[in-house]
Amino acid sequence: MRTAAATGLLAVATALTGVVAAAPAHALTTAANATAGVRAPAPADAPASWTAAPAAGRPYAYLEGPAGSVLQDTLSLTNPGTRPLTVRLDGRGAPVSFAARTVTVPARTRADVPFAVTVPADAPPGEHRGTVRATAAGRDVRVDLRLRVSGPRLAALTVEDVHVDTATGTLRYTLVNRGTTVLAPRLAVRAEGVLGTVLDRPGRPLPLTLRPGQRTTRTEAWPDPPSLDSVTVRLTATAEGAAPATARAEAAFTSGPAVAGAAGLLLTAAAGGVHAARRRARSRTQRATAGAHT
Repeated sequence: MRTAAATGLLAVATALTGVVAAAPAHALTTAANATAGVRAPAPADAPASWTAAPAAGRPYAYLEGPAGSVLQDTLSLTNPGTRPLTVRLDGRGAPVSFAARTVTVPARTRADVPFAVTVPADAPPGEHRGTVRATAAGRDVRVDLRLRVSGPRLAALTVEDVHVDTATGTLRYTLVNRGTTVLAPRLAVRAEGVLGTVLDRPGRPLPLTLRPGQRTTRTEAWPDPPSLDSVTVRLTATAEGAAPATARAEAAFTSGPAVAGAAGLLLTAAAGGVHAARRRARSRTQRATAGAHT
């Protein structure tokens, strides 16, 4: 495993020009076969004998480097047959680049093919998996690619742009992953009105994950918001390893029927007050008149 510079892919192309190295051929027959008159099958009749593996006999390709870097390794293709073998190469699960996507390996030859992996700039630190695939003679050979992205692991989550739709009670908010690790957020919602708590929804997992730098805008339903109240809504988002993030929004609910009902109550109360005042005034007048007659 080597960490390539910015010209890593140019180095891959240069290395490919001298990539083919002759390998010793295996005996095609044995003395016992010759004595018995048994003819051994030619390798060309069994193309599945070709192999693809990481160079130096490793069980898998291992690369390590920081996000944004270009890492280089080598794939060994071995053709033990008597005819040239054309192999097609590609990568899965990782951004793998080859100097040539198609390589022809001569008979009884091993070809060492360089390849490069460009680590995405937003790749979180930790282990990642991919595959280098070689296809030839009607079959695929897959080589396990293990990529370790170095760097500090930081979990950080924020809640932003909270808005309350007073017509429906719908809450809209944005979650942002400000760290370097993939997060699985949870959300809790609480709303306080003039007379106390009107909504208390404990934290629950959200059906999403956030990659580093990713943001997503979501909505939260509030089926039975108050008809007439002034509320403060608080959203609290949490994720493993991250400090709780809280944001709030103010909203005033004033639906037409509620306002009309409140106005009716006020008018009724006002009318009752006027009537009571008139009764008290009439009572005082009657008492004054009775005192004058005595």
